[in-house]
Amino acid sequence: MRKQVYISADYDYLNGDRDVVDELNRWGNDNLHKIDFIDMSKVASGTVANDNDCRICDLKAEFNKQINASSAVIFVVGDKTGSRTAGSECERVSKEQWQCKCTPYKQNANGTKACKASSVSMPGENDNFGNINRYSYLRHEFEQAKKKKKTIIIVYNSTRKESNWLPSYMNGYEDDARPFWKIDDNRKKVGDYSYIKEVLGF
Repeated sequence: MRKQVYISADYDYLNGDRDVVDELNRWGNDNLHKIDFIDMSKVASGTVANDNDCRICDLKAEFNKQINASSAVIFVVGDKTGSRTAGSECERVSKEQWQCKCTPYKQNANGTKACKASSVSMPGENDNFGNINRYSYLRHEFEQAKKKKKTIIIVYNSTRKESNWLPSYMNGYEDDARPFWKIDDNRKKVGDYSYIKEVLGF
């Protein structure tokens, strides 16, 4: 039976952590493990983002849906994860609808549009983490995974433990986070899946 595992990572082309995500996808597609990795880049390029009026809150709602459908969430932490702010531009949580504007996803050249969230309510204990907030996409994914009590796996895009890279919202997870890479006998950097395998039950 295939497992669905969500990946949260910084997808910046030049300074992000795509190398870890690419390696995880290669590993998940082998004949032994058969893991369906779902990551932010796939969600953002999928149907919800194809809507010309897709907003920050729409993407966060879709992230919630994909995390809910996953058995675990892998958070890839790089040296810039803690400073990423994409997704934090929504002001609706603290302002009236008429006071807010935002830029539809991938529509920067077309400017901003009026907020379409007519009402905002506090999520209940068993609800999803609210998709209208001022958190980055990365923090939103972490808060949703925590609230829904998903298995959380944190790996550093490094061959060493880099506890100083952990964002403040991941405080308390320092002992669980592990390096993703290791150096093999040929002095080549390769993915170390032992921790992930253990948690996922392989």
